[in-house]
Amino acid sequence: MSTLDNLPKSVLKVCRQNYIYLSFSNGIALYLYAMKVRAIRGATQLAEDSVSEMKECVTELLTEIFVRNELSNDDLISIHFTATPDLVSDFPAAAARSLNLSLIPLICSTEIPVPGALPRVIRVMVHAYSSRKHEEIAHIYRRGAQILRKDLAQ
Repeated sequence: MSTLDNLPKSVLKVCRQNYIYLSFSNGIALYLYAMKVRAIRGATQLAEDSVSEMKECVTELLTEIFVRNELSNDDLISIHFTATPDLVSDFPAAAARSLNLSLIPLICSTEIPVPGALPRVIRVMVHAYSSRKHEEIAHIYRRGAQILRKDLAQ
């Protein structure tokens, strides 16, 4: 339960999608801008399993996600990476740290080894605060990974 849940309904009004209006009996009124938590997806396919390719692909993917969704490090909550089982040269999170993400929780896991799945793929789910609506989020699929989610690929 948040602090806002404890306020009387006469004090709290939700105005539009991202604003909260607080009106108190002493005449003070506040407008608060409410950011929502969003999950932003993306993926990229490496040409080969190497440390340099991992760093290049991961930093390129994250940079585009951050730019296209207008995110700063202060907006980030956490980032979850998955890698197909054929990628063993490095952790995607290690590559991401070169983007000054040392304060952001990063974690990696292995994708399920489905027969016939696209090889050498890094997938990412970025959890961030954003004022964007779901349909305004830019999900980024690069370097052959567009085939994974044609409905989301930008």
